[in-house]
Amino acid sequence: MPVVTVTGPRQSGKTTLCRMAFADKPYANLEQPDIRDFARTDPRGFLAQFPDGAVIDEIQRVPDLLSWIQGEVDQHKTAGRYILTGSHQFELSRQISQSLAGRTTLLKLLPLSVAELAQGAPQSTDEFLYRGGYPRIHADGLDPTVALGDYFETYVQRDLRELVQLKNIVAFERFVRLAAGRVGQVLNLQSLAADVGVSGHTAREWITLLEASYIVFRLPPWFSNIGKRLIKSPKLYFYDVGLAAWLVGIKQSEHLAAHPLRGNLFENLAVLEVLKTYLNAGEHPDLHYYRDSTGIEADLVLQHGAEMTLIEIKSAQTIASDAMRNIANIRNGLGARAIGSALIYGGTETQRRSEYDVVPYTEIWRWLGGQ
Repeated sequence: MPVVTVTGPRQSGKTTLCRMAFADKPYANLEQPDIRDFARTDPRGFLAQFPDGAVIDEIQRVPDLLSWIQGEVDQHKTAGRYILTGSHQFELSRQISQSLAGRTTLLKLLPLSVAELAQGAPQSTDEFLYRGGYPRIHADGLDPTVALGDYFETYVQRDLRELVQLKNIVAFERFVRLAAGRVGQVLNLQSLAADVGVSGHTAREWITLLEASYIVFRLPPWFSNIGKRLIKSPKLYFYDVGLAAWLVGIKQSEHLAAHPLRGNLFENLAVLEVLKTYLNAGEHPDLHYYRDSTGIEADLVLQHGAEMTLIEIKSAQTIASDAMRNIANIRNGLGARAIGSALIYGGTETQRRSEYDVVPYTEIWRWLGGQ
């Protein structure tokens, strides 16, 4: 494709990655007011600086520039001519679908995965949960409590003001904190709205904002009837588990040992690791959760066409004898469509049992590579 567009949360490493991968290309950052003004008022002159293309950062700041880029790449069909980055996925996707449909590859870069972080200094499970994956926290040895607090304040003060005129910031911040308290649970927006004291309509708008700016994502339920997947309630997760931990008041990794949400945060970490493994390979995962009418649940469903793999997630470091009972019942009901199952857990030993695989959360990437 003539354009490569890399989206993801702020500070996930998009700029660093693109400038390293395309070190020979000139670079322009639309966050800088003078450069943004140039691109907005004289887009033809702005692009004329880059006859062979460029890395252009935070393209959502000047969305009209995409139409001019379309004209450029239609005249010069060179692969990888422009490398674009952006932090607002919904607005950017809408603009791209209008201007660059069929001309760009869309990639997502999320914060560092467990597999990437494991290449550095050893960390315990609770440290992974506490620190999260934002690169600067690890590269610069920052205090996660301070860094994530600054990150969230900057997000509220800058990103949200770009996306929407937010009138009640106090209520919004409470909304985000209460959402973090529901991580790994089926999302009931009416209940969340009632707890915050806002309308259901406002809660829907706010959860969409959080998705648009890569704070949260919703995991849909699996149904053989695709229409049902769209109307049934999703489960809620955060794109960075460290931010979720900070939002629920965890200020030290030691606080996690007895914290009532530790299991939910571990589930978030494991689901994220699966998601990152697919995205980092340039693939578009088809992920769901499964829950039947009796409440029997599989934490994660990996769909492969008509077939699926069922996953149970447990934060414990040992394997209970009945850990996979629910998955076994679900497999019996689904029959031949369920081609495999796995237990992702907080231990360190990988096993291949007769009925399922046992996968340490640090080895998810390796296990998925063999699927």
